[in-house]
Amino acid sequence: MFNARTNSAEETQHLAACVADLAVARDLILLVGDLGAGKTAFTQGFGRSLGITDAITSPTFTLAKEYSGRLRLHHLDVYRIEELEEVRDLALPELLEGESVTVIEWGDQIVPALPQDYLEIRLEYGSKENERNITISLVGTSWKERMAQITKILDRWSVR
Repeated sequence: MFNARTNSAEETQHLAACVADLAVARDLILLVGDLGAGKTAFTQGFGRSLGITDAITSPTFTLAKEYSGRLRLHHLDVYRIEELEEVRDLALPELLEGESVTVIEWGDQIVPALPQDYLEIRLEYGSKENERNITISLVGTSWKERMAQITKILDRWSVR
């Protein structure tokens, strides 16, 4: 587990870009946090680092968007999903294949329907207006070898 703190949406985006630099095909990232905590801002920075030039917006009403970059980015928002049965409509197994990365906002709501191999990014409000406390945790093995790299490249935001 790695704990970080950012002081603006731009810093959150920069932190996300550093994480994206380590992303490989078939990675799954769950974004967890309250409304307005920075999940979409994180995805915007992550996407920019993948070379995505399109505007990345929250897919709250469409549930899923796809963007092209060095890796294809599947950006999902499952806030409106009320039952795990609805996850089948998202075709997650297909999204997790090929040369793509999948980022799921509110991903903690559908953990039982996901492979148990992902990076969880938890964003929480800090004590100052634009401050965010960010906890990065891994589940499974795909990010295990990269966790030391994450710790190193995110050191400037580290909370000890």
